[in-house]
Amino acid sequence: MGVARRHSCLWLASILLIFFPLAAFAPTDSTHSNAAKIDGQPVGAPVTIIIEFGDQYLGSELYNAQITVLAVVRGEKAWGIVQQASASNPPPKPGFDYLLARVRVEFSSRTSPAHDNYDLNETQFTATAPEGQEFDAPILDAPLKPRLGGTLRPGDSVEGWLVFLVPQKVSRPLMVFREDVGTVSHRGGGTWFQLYARPIPDKKPRP
Repeated sequence: MGVARRHSCLWLASILLIFFPLAAFAPTDSTHSNAAKIDGQPVGAPVTIIIEFGDQYLGSELYNAQITVLAVVRGEKAWGIVQQASASNPPPKPGFDYLLARVRVEFSSRTSPAHDNYDLNETQFTATAPEGQEFDAPILDAPLKPRLGGTLRPGDSVEGWLVFLVPQKVSRPLMVFREDVGTVSHRGGGTWFQLYARPIPDKKPRP
């Protein structure tokens, strides 16, 4: 009886593995729904980033780049501003919104004398989902002015518009700034900013 029961158990286990392998090992929906979300710097709050020029063999110099998202415009209002720049600019893709960010960058040296300039360009800024998924930037016939970019010397600052396309279903998009350009290095994996305004909580009067 023991041998017969053992064979029956092995036969049943084989059947289960053949017909139900995915049920045993497939990930559940919670694996995706619990993806870690990134928290960015709020609109209007400046953040200072350390930028390093040079290398470990020839020495390096440290600089500060202070970045502030000054304003964010999204949806129909953003599309209207894009149209004002040029009637030939394309409408947003179906299911997407234009999102405009007005950004200021201030560049300064941490040591003296300072020998390096910093080349800033729009491609260093990317719109993302809260989980970090990146969205392609739109291609415009006529970009918004002023544009954000240029060669910055220590003590210089620049302010301009960035234009993004974000899915309408993403209510809290972010922007990542990557400092790496050529021989420039930075500390960390990028700096994140919120591309939405937090609602102002109602303040109840004190009793």
